[in-house]
Amino acid sequence: MKRLVLFLLQTVLVGLAAAFVLVWVKPELLTSTGAAGPTTVAGGAVRSYADAVNRTAPSVVSIYTRTMVSEPMIREDGDVLFRQLFGNRRVMRPRSGLGSGVIVSPNGVILTTAHVIDGVDNIFVSLFDGRVAEARIIGTDPGTDLAVLKVELEGLPAAVFDTGTRHRPGDVVLAIGNAFGLNHTVTAGIISATGRGDLNLTAFEDFIQTDAAINSGNSGGALINPDGEVIGINSASLSQDMGAQGISFAISARLATDVLEQILLYGQVERGWIGANVSDPPIVALEGEAQPEGVQISQIYRDGPAWRAGLRPGDILISADGEPVGTAREFTLGIADRAPGDAIEVVAMRSGQTFTTSITLIQHPPLQG
Repeated sequence: MKRLVLFLLQTVLVGLAAAFVLVWVKPELLTSTGAAGPTTVAGGAVRSYADAVNRTAPSVVSIYTRTMVSEPMIREDGDVLFRQLFGNRRVMRPRSGLGSGVIVSPNGVILTTAHVIDGVDNIFVSLFDGRVAEARIIGTDPGTDLAVLKVELEGLPAAVFDTGTRHRPGDVVLAIGNAFGLNHTVTAGIISATGRGDLNLTAFEDFIQTDAAINSGNSGGALINPDGEVIGINSASLSQDMGAQGISFAISARLATDVLEQILLYGQVERGWIGANVSDPPIVALEGEAQPEGVQISQIYRDGPAWRAGLRPGDILISADGEPVGTAREFTLGIADRAPGDAIEVVAMRSGQTFTTSITLIQHPPLQG
């Protein structure tokens, strides 16, 4: 028995010694090869994000749309004789479009951007494994430019969303999408800013700005972190015609998943509204005057909730339910997150005097795309 124990101990010690020597001679064997996350070498240098891409790419789909549109039979720059013969006759011709989407459930629910499928007649989805299926629209939300589709397939690879991490400028991100019809194109960059608003792209804006290239056809695709988790839905880029380079935007995963859940539950987004538009107070130019805190009512709808609560244009909202009011974007998103019928107590200022009132929210009116 003692000989057996001694033999086993010697075997273990020899194995450990051999492993130590092998790693010392070839430190690259310590390279991370996990299912997700960046591949690193000794010293922490990043060599590849392939694992992160491989984790998410099967959940990203390419979207192809077809729409029948009425067009002149002969273009204005066409042959003069043909234009004289056919005059202003018009014909119906198919127009195709490109986009991307992210699979969010194994039973074929897909999240994309609303402008990709707005007004189209047919939607076809190409999967990572080469299969093609026709999709139907479950619901859209023009307020955030998001849409939910469904394909009649089962067992699909659903993406993992990260909605809780506080992302920072400088964090590495990758964009996956159907760029110019080149499906599952991957581009890399960093987060340039978070919480972008006032871009006039949508009514409710919570954008992640990135310099990862988002080209035509990328809209609706995934913006992922180095662990392969979706942190945003790619939406738009500033045009190079404007002189812009590396300025692209993705809808935050937090906002996107909230809209997704409500569309699946109600067929639309139930969104609170106070019946007024707000803006950040103007910067005070007079010396010695403090910059106003809160948000200012810039427009109010007569007989709406805010009007009935006694608020008027020019009033400044200082707090809501005991919490200080931040920016106009934060306040608008916060109200939209509340359910119609909720009551909020606000402290407002008018002509230097503060007062308290209660606003009962109603459903936000439908928004146009």
